[in-house]
Amino acid sequence: MNELPPDAPRLRAILAHLDQQIADTDTVGTYLRLQRGAVVSAISRAERQAIPRPVIAAPKRPPALADRRDTAVHPSARFIIELPEKAGQAAPIHTSSCTKTLTRSRPIEADLARQGLVNDPRGFTACTMCRPDTELGIDVA
Repeated sequence: MNELPPDAPRLRAILAHLDQQIADTDTVGTYLRLQRGAVVSAISRAERQAIPRPVIAAPKRPPALADRRDTAVHPSARFIIELPEKAGQAAPIHTSSCTKTLTRSRPIEADLARQGLVNDPRGFTACTMCRPDTELGIDVA
């Protein structure tokens, strides 16, 4: 951009447009970083599984703990990220048992859901119906 208009109103309009583009790109960038983290975690798990290890019986848990549905007992509890309709909108995160009808969604690991809600509150929101933030043990309110 070699030449900018000389008047303040047009310059402010250009600045507002550039700020919006930066915000939109930040949200997409955060989502892509979260997805990249999921791929790196999956690679690490796959490589660990490829190494043969001796089979050791896991200690049995009492039935009361085995039936509970919290992330402390079940670290693999699944969460869902709803992909926004437009760029720049926050992506809602839900629990897998959410009753809200989701149009475009993807499964997401608990760690990635927690990172998104804590580190990027403009890009990710917690569903007000299923409250994934409560299940993850964080307060995003």
